Amino acid sequence: MPKFVDAALRRQEVVEAVFRIVAADGLERASLREVADEAELAVGSVRHYFASSDELLAHSFGVVVDRIAARLDAAEARLAVTSPGSAEHRDGALALLAELLPLDEERAVDACVWMAFKNAARTRPFLAPEADRSHRTVAAVVGRLMMDLAAGEAGGPGQQQLVTEAERLLATLDGLTMHALLQPEWMTAQMCHDVLEAHLVSLDSRAASH
Repeated sequence: MPKFVDAALRRQEVVEAVFRIVAADGLERASLREVADEAELAVGSVRHYFASSDELLAHSFGVVVDRIAARLDAAEARLAVTSPGSAEHRDGALALLAELLPLDEERAVDACVWMAFKNAARTRPFLAPEADRSHRTVAAVVGRLMMDLAAGEAGGPGQQQLVTEAERLLATLDGLTMHALLQPEWMTAQMCHDVLEAHLVSLDSRAASH
């Protein structure tokens, strides 16, 4: 009898091979042949699940976006049960944002792959839909967090200031991620945590001055 192959599992194995290649050598090496070799499959087997390299890469981009979104959803749910203004709420906000940073091996791989795909979307239009979904997903989380942190502040920030602060926080997250990926000896997990915590403190200070 022919051996049963779980199609979903095999597709995931191929995607994991893409992630390993991208994390180690960059997106340019993630061809069907290289991915097949990394997954220990024949090229024909990979083509059975993905008709082209573009389809494989677009699917892989979607998978890493889903992974990150799932972690953000879980962290938002934990934050939602804490009391605004409490130490637990501040810790929860910090933990939520930390899900976007390469603070452990799993998040480092995802962040590396995520950044590589986002950058490639500038010149590869087939990646643009996932790049847009990625940005909207993260921007929505940061926007909700900004409104949450501003809630209850007497004379709190206006809409435009919230947008400005959300963009400042997004830029900080992107900068920390890139710095940690490129200079891990300097930008350690603890340094990322300290910078992010300092940024949240600065948000409180700016809110109090308005």
